[in-house]
Amino acid sequence: MIGREGKKENDLFFTCSLIEYIARKTKNRRVAVVDALGREMLGKIYDLADVYHSDNIDTVSEAFIEKARIPEGDFDNVSKALYAVPSHWDIGKVYKRLVLGIVKEKGIPVLDALDVAYHSFVSDKIDDYNSSFYYDAPQNILNAFLYGRIE
Repeated sequence: MIGREGKKENDLFFTCSLIEYIARKTKNRRVAVVDALGREMLGKIYDLADVYHSDNIDTVSEAFIEKARIPEGDFDNVSKALYAVPSHWDIGKVYKRLVLGIVKEKGIPVLDALDVAYHSFVSDKIDDYNSSFYYDAPQNILNAFLYGRIE
C-alpha cells in the first residue's frame, strides 16, 4: 500500500475518473462511455492506470475516444448545472466507492461491479449535478443501489 489507499483502489479511482472525463468531453452519458470502451479496454485502463495516470488525462482520453470511436453526444450535465460542478476526480471518487461497495456486498470482480454500477439507476442520479445525491454519504449511495431506491 502506497499512500492512503491500495494500488488497485487508486487504479479504480483513475479508471472511473477517466470515464467521467471522456463522458464530459464527448457529451455522453457515463454508461454510453462504459459500453463504448467495452470490457477489454476498461480492463486495460484498470490494469495500466498507474501508467496512464502519469500522462496528461486529455491525451489519454483522446486516445481512448479515438480507439473506441466514441461519437459526440448531446448529454451535457456540466452546462446544465446550476451550482458548482464537481471535478471529474470528485465524481471518479464517488464511482470508485460505489464500485468497491458493490464488490464487497455482491462478491463480484471489480470490472463486473463497475459495469453494474454504471448500468444502474444510481448512475443517472450521480450525474445530476443539480441534486445533492452525488455528494451524499458513500454508504447511502451504495444503499440506494442495493435496495433500488433512494431513501
